[in-house]
Amino acid sequence: MSERESTLRAAVTTYFPMFIAVLSLITSIYNGYLNNKFVSIIQGNLGRAEHMRTCKEIIDAYFQVKFRAGLINESGAAASPAAATAEQREAVNAVNKFAALGTYLANLREDGAREKYTQLSDELTKIVGRARATPPAEFAKLFDASDRMFGQMNDDCVSSAKAAM
Repeated sequence: MSERESTLRAAVTTYFPMFIAVLSLITSIYNGYLNNKFVSIIQGNLGRAEHMRTCKEIIDAYFQVKFRAGLINESGAAASPAAATAEQREAVNAVNKFAALGTYLANLREDGAREKYTQLSDELTKIVGRARATPPAEFAKLFDASDRMFGQMNDDCVSSAKAAM
């Protein structure tokens, strides 16, 4: 074996494992980067999914309040005191569920959203309180203001979900 071959063999024996180690290190760093990106994507999707689920629930809660208030309005003064109390409790419970979901969503948004959700919850409480005494022909008008506020809240849900994409 010549001296040149011996030097080349020593260089290859020394530097080739180092080259493999550097490639392995680069691969490991890149793999860590990809894993970090994957975790970020998963966390973003989970947050968006949770937000959308809560938006869906608050929409359902709003229409439950409208439904319960409608039942109170339909029964009017003809309802027995026990039935009237049960209807009123169910409607107040629906408003409370709406308020709780609104508070949760407001915690995920800026401070102005909390005020809007609180105003809407207060408006729904007033509507439920007035539902029995309101003539059926005027009942739908009770929800004019709350429907506008609810529309804004719904738009807020959509925009915040799109922003999370």
